[in-house]
Amino acid sequence: MIEPTRTIGARAAIAISVIALVVGACGSGNASPAASAPAASTPAQSAAPGGQSPAASAGGEDLTGQSVTVIGTWGGTEQDAFLAMVKPWEEKTGATVKYTGTRDLNTVLTTGVASGVLPDLAGLPGPGQMTEWADSLVDLGGVLDTATYTSETAAPLVQLGTVNGKLVGVFIKTAVKGLIWYSPKTIDITSGSTATWDDLSALATANKSKAAAEWCLGVESGAASGWPGTDWIEDIVLRQAGPDVYNSWWQGKTKWTDPAIKQAFQTFGEVVANSYGGAKTINSTNFANAGDPLFKSPPGCLFLHQASFITGLGDFKTAKAGTDYDFVPFPDINPAYAGSVEGAGDLFGMFHDTPAARSLMAYLVTAEAQDIWVKIGGALSANKNATSYPDDISKRSADLLLNAKTFVFDASDLMPTAMNNAFWSGIVKYVSNPGDLDAILADLDKTQADAYAQ
Repeated sequence: MIEPTRTIGARAAIAISVIALVVGACGSGNASPAASAPAASTPAQSAAPGGQSPAASAGGEDLTGQSVTVIGTWGGTEQDAFLAMVKPWEEKTGATVKYTGTRDLNTVLTTGVASGVLPDLAGLPGPGQMTEWADSLVDLGGVLDTATYTSETAAPLVQLGTVNGKLVGVFIKTAVKGLIWYSPKTIDITSGSTATWDDLSALATANKSKAAAEWCLGVESGAASGWPGTDWIEDIVLRQAGPDVYNSWWQGKTKWTDPAIKQAFQTFGEVVANSYGGAKTINSTNFANAGDPLFKSPPGCLFLHQASFITGLGDFKTAKAGTDYDFVPFPDINPAYAGSVEGAGDLFGMFHDTPAARSLMAYLVTAEAQDIWVKIGGALSANKNATSYPDDISKRSADLLLNAKTFVFDASDLMPTAMNNAFWSGIVKYVSNPGDLDAILADLDKTQADAYAQ
């Protein structure tokens, strides 16, 4: 069972009985830092109140003339999806959502918590950062119908949003990490096995003549550059060293220079060495477009590693699921840890307790609201009653959780802010200079000692 991550010795492994709840929730994307977030507020278009809305059970009051300021990481199509999600609430209440997207959410909110200049609602970079800001966040136990929320939401996600018994974060959307994407037009995945890492490597070698490189990889994400590489390290640590090491690592107990962590970086280094365009391209390519070479003619790569939310980004959003792209799960590495799955999600918290902010927060966690994003694609819901998935790809992502023997939450999202930022930066440095691995890991050890001493 998963224990609350606020306690010492917390674990991120979930028993099968709890996994079933997650599947019901169909719950990525790390939640991802935004691909192209705008620099200024973009108010959603507000219609006249009074129309029928799916928000009838949350946010039906008249809030005409009021507004809610929201900051998040979403840009581009993700921002469009969020604004579509809140539009029925605007129409029903007469209030307006004023959204600002930023790729430097850590800095914006860290500065805001210190100065007191904060939005009404905000996306939170992860459970680790949320814990640091818990005293500044509103207790949602007095905002939501907690009995309904906890019954409709996967228990591990409720726990991850709870700090010292206080619910301060809710998941707006979730993702399955570690999916290996490919184009059926380029490679016949049934021509070989993908069950283990060695199997996948052999399949890539056998088909290498069909594309410019084995892998596509892009880690650019503005101030958050490097995070796609952290997902790689996390997936490898989980499957090479197992969940005990994985949890001990994000908790700050296993050092970065530990052989298990170093081995994960070295395995990732093999991917970097066989990726489209080389180091400069990897570090300069935005994660949202990293998989675009899959669809080129001739293809730029055979495989892309990314979470389930990639289907709503880059060239994926105009490609046809099952025809132009498909996925296989991240392969097992150590047989002892077969069936492991990593997931993540986009947390939301409240900094200002206003009538409009309370109403919007209550609406956002409903199945009716989350079904809007689910239908658009590129997101899995944290609410088990939101089930309007647009294709088999999304449904199979949920099946991975159902069959998982072990489920863990994104490790970097659970780390303190300073450690998380250093991890991102360490990935960028490693891609550029893999020969500096020992020095990079030693520097991460120093950050770990300081970050976890606080």
